Amino acid sequence: MISQRILLAVLVANVAAASFASEAQLPETDLFEEAPWTLTLGVGYTKFEGDQVVENAPFLGLRLGYSADVRWTYELGLDLVPRAKAREFDGSDRRTISDDIWMVRAGPDVLYHFRTTENLRFDPYLSAGLGFYLTEKKFLASTFEPYGSLGAGLFYHFNNEWALRGDVRGTMVSRKTDFNLWSMVGVTYRWGPQPAPEYQLRGGDLDSDGDGIPDWLELLIGTDPYNPDTDGDGLSDGEEYWIYFTDPLNPDSDYDGLTDGAEVHVYGTDPLNPDTDGGGVYDGHEVMEDGTDPLDPRDDLQLYTLNIEFDYDKSDLRPQYFDELDIIVRVLQRDPGATARIEGHADRRPRSERNYNIRLSERRANAVLNYIADIGGISRDRLSAHGYGFDRPIAPNDTEANMQRNRRTEIYIRPSVE
Repeated sequence: MISQRILLAVLVANVAAASFASEAQLPETDLFEEAPWTLTLGVGYTKFEGDQVVENAPFLGLRLGYSADVRWTYELGLDLVPRAKAREFDGSDRRTISDDIWMVRAGPDVLYHFRTTENLRFDPYLSAGLGFYLTEKKFLASTFEPYGSLGAGLFYHFNNEWALRGDVRGTMVSRKTDFNLWSMVGVTYRWGPQPAPEYQLRGGDLDSDGDGIPDWLELLIGTDPYNPDTDGDGLSDGEEYWIYFTDPLNPDSDYDGLTDGAEVHVYGTDPLNPDTDGGGVYDGHEVMEDGTDPLDPRDDLQLYTLNIEFDYDKSDLRPQYFDELDIIVRVLQRDPGATARIEGHADRRPRSERNYNIRLSERRANAVLNYIADIGGISRDRLSAHGYGFDRPIAPNDTEANMQRNRRTEIYIRPSVE
């Protein structure tokens, strides 16, 4: 009897000392406000004092708990001993019972928790309560006996819903000095809303920039999960990926000279079709250079695209292109009021330098202008030359074929107004 009381006292003291040794910082209280109810099912073993009329016995335990806050929990406990064997006292005149009995122990308990934010999984506590024994036959003084209890225990929380629990408590019958030790291990379930703990990500796909694409998918397609418009074209990454099917890493998906956002929100053109109206001139050129309507094919200028190759770092025309340029001359001769704009373009390589390429493409455009004026006899007042270097590609510079497309000379002829 004395050893059982010492064991319980040592356990309670150790739980309290270990708990107070850590910083008493409280976790978030949302869990206990939104999901206060718990249910524990367990199995245990009760050790009766040696002078009682039954042997030690296993029991089934049930606990219904209500968490008032992070510190206090109120529980209603019920323990059932299906069978406690009658104890025999050889050569003694002590009171005995003739048969085995069942027994119920029930009553409310109060738990005080030593939760800390240092380790939210381990949750030690102390308990105190009142209750009663109900037995088939006289176990103590009668079949119904009140008691008081003290104990200690520990929860190990796997998550906000499930926990493993172990506790030990001693009971003292109020009218006698009989002391019994009840030890139990059980599983605890907390039901109701389960807010995520501070150390877990909340449910659902994280979309840090709010562009409609979850962060994990942005990492796969190469966009910036913290920038809603990675390429800065005026369309969010989500709009480009889910709605317009444009390239969220390229501000001008169709290489027509207009950003995807301007095509959608300003001009109403198709960001995947460089010549929306099919008139023969790219949307960007109609808007930026010609002043024509990119949605009306009737006002498009006449476009001649020549893939004229020059010697490296040279701007002299090769004779092989004279026949093609003679066609331009004849068109201008048939319409004396028509004008022509000659544009030179270049591809872009890793070591290409922008200003140099602009000057080179301008010299090459002027070489074409000089031929049309000097050989074709077209007045220079009707001609203009411009060099854009690699600023206006019509294809990505990723293959030799595409770079050839970008090394081009374009001639736009504006007919006279009749």
